[in-house]
Amino acid sequence: MTKKKKRRSSNNKISNLTNTILSILKKDRNQSFNYKQIAAKLGVNDASSRNQIIKKLAQLKAKQEIEEVDRGKFKAIVNTEYYTGILDLGSKGNGYIISDDFEDDIFIASNNINKALNGDEVEFYAYKRKHRGKQEGEITNIIKRAKTEYVGTIQIHDKKNFAFVVPDSPKMYTDIFVPINKINKAEDGDKVLVSLEDWPEKADSPNGKVIQVLGKPGEHGTEINSIMAEYGLPLEFPHEVEAYANNLDISIKPEEIAKRRDMRKDLTFTIDPKDAKDFDDALSFTVLDNGLYEIGIHIADVSHYVQPGTVLDDEAYERATSIYLVDRVVPMLPERLSNGACSLRPHEEKYTFSAVFQMNDKCEIKDQWFGRTVTYSDARFAYEEAQAVIESKTNDIPQEVSLTGKPYKTDQAIADAILKMDELAKKMRSQRMREGAISFDKVEVKFNLDEEANPVGVFFKTSKDANKLIEEFMLLANRKVSEFVGKMKPQKTFVYRVHDEPDESKLAQLQTVVGRFGHKLNFKDKGSVASSLNKLLTDVVGKKEQNLVDTLTIRTMSKAEYTTHNIGHYGLAFDYYSHFTSPIRRYPDVMAHRLLQQYLDGEKSASEEIYEDKCKHSSNMEYLATKAERDSIKYMQIRFMQDHQDEEFLGVISGVTDWGIYVEIISNKCEGMVSVRDMKDDHYYFDQDQYAMVGKKTDTVYQLGDEVVVKVKNTDLVKKHLDFYMVGKPESK
Repeated sequence: MTKKKKRRSSNNKISNLTNTILSILKKDRNQSFNYKQIAAKLGVNDASSRNQIIKKLAQLKAKQEIEEVDRGKFKAIVNTEYYTGILDLGSKGNGYIISDDFEDDIFIASNNINKALNGDEVEFYAYKRKHRGKQEGEITNIIKRAKTEYVGTIQIHDKKNFAFVVPDSPKMYTDIFVPINKINKAEDGDKVLVSLEDWPEKADSPNGKVIQVLGKPGEHGTEINSIMAEYGLPLEFPHEVEAYANNLDISIKPEEIAKRRDMRKDLTFTIDPKDAKDFDDALSFTVLDNGLYEIGIHIADVSHYVQPGTVLDDEAYERATSIYLVDRVVPMLPERLSNGACSLRPHEEKYTFSAVFQMNDKCEIKDQWFGRTVTYSDARFAYEEAQAVIESKTNDIPQEVSLTGKPYKTDQAIADAILKMDELAKKMRSQRMREGAISFDKVEVKFNLDEEANPVGVFFKTSKDANKLIEEFMLLANRKVSEFVGKMKPQKTFVYRVHDEPDESKLAQLQTVVGRFGHKLNFKDKGSVASSLNKLLTDVVGKKEQNLVDTLTIRTMSKAEYTTHNIGHYGLAFDYYSHFTSPIRRYPDVMAHRLLQQYLDGEKSASEEIYEDKCKHSSNMEYLATKAERDSIKYMQIRFMQDHQDEEFLGVISGVTDWGIYVEIISNKCEGMVSVRDMKDDHYYFDQDQYAMVGKKTDTVYQLGDEVVVKVKNTDLVKKHLDFYMVGKPESK
């Protein structure tokens, strides 16, 4: 006996039919539909349903909400204005669209996402209604996918002949369906990289294929490779790029020297981290007969080797930046350039691009020169060695900070140069602070790794005088190059590094938080905001809330970016600023070198449109690099905490939400979460006004900035989650 197909009952009314039909027609508003096509989209095929659709189409036509463009074929009459923007999805499936057409973000409920994914460029229309104060909208079209490749764990259903990939990203709300013939030899439970192929209209999940098997979840290599794959970072250079770099002539030629300013006899040295592999900047120092100091900031002439239109330039542009993960560097340039031809190694002649300044003891610049040079580095210093010279004011470098591990005397002339340049750097820094620059000296977390890349210790990287010496002269070169081009007449296209003023509402939120620690900000004017932020950052040094306040203050700031439209740099208090000093690891610096040379040669201005597109790409890649670096640090922190499961740690509450409390451990800066479900001693509720979790019975308050004692509950390397148990508040001393 054959089974009859289930049919919709003849008196079963299709719910919400008006909105459903309008939604179908508006979604594909350039197409026309007849009643059969609409019925197919609704998944109905009985006579009653078809009659309801025919009747509703006639009603909507009579109301002039749709039009009949051909016999029995209908299109929506679109009175709505459509907008475009970028979708930012939350972990619960709802999202917000950031659009230039609206001052505030547009809320998009999960049922109005319409298969858009996080970061997609979308078309949408905005309703008049609001959701929690935010205007609400619906996505009508996906203009451009942000990405089509996702990292996840594969679940293979052998009996059903298919698999699903469960993405790692909490912002990816759907699994990805993979036919068994497209799993690429992956085994059940493997971490894989999957590519989206299509998303059928009636399917809940998109279809995809596995393009790379990354390994077993939780293993070090797998997790680091997963981070790289998630952000589309390359594991290696294409063969043709390596071959091109290896075939470059990197010898120093007399005919090329003749085209440059020869500065090989000027006293020149580098100061870099002890473990640095490439040295893209050097300083030269000369006392002139007129009593002025001639200081050269010499930058590796990357643009001499990386020529436009070559595979090497195309690859460098696509990468746009070097990326520094916890256990490796993903370089922008092949090693032959980054560690060889463009590395200003000691006792080697190199092609450089230089900014040379003559200044007096007051740091007043009396003359400046920009152009291509050839230099010779007399010595290489680690920051620790230069710091030892500054602190002892001698040329003795003790064994414990030397590169060789042996005590030695450096040349007296170089020691004198370091001391004088330190003196000048401190004056330049003071001047910047007086002019409204903001002093961010946030502590960087670093890991001591063993040979298997296991974290065996945590240390904090802080900025000392030697670091600040280099920083000030690099800032000087970046600022003056930018100013030199920015003031050219007629105006010339250039690549600026800009930083907008902080948002007032974010400053008010910061005041609310820091006020709980007894700090006060002054919002009277631009100058008072900057000076009170500096006072805040100075006042918290060494206090329990330092890292929290540093982090919140940075979040208050606008994001720095690359653009051809100069608005100045708020954080540095510069009217003109560019990146010029790190072309080995940043493509915008390569662009700045090219443009500067073009204008020094008297050529016309470059295309603003072309360079603005390149700036946007560089800013986007910098953002991805930052996210990848943060993910790798988070991963390593969780690995480190795996070996400390039974220990109690003193931490500071760094965030409070309705689902739990975030705690940052003071001794190692690892941050994890205490779920409110695990706080069994009371029934806690979230007090948004106090930034606190409050116990109903005991009135126990856990507030942002409070010191607490926590213990590790769970370390999840795959999801990069660190969970704590709350032990309680520390005993009063």
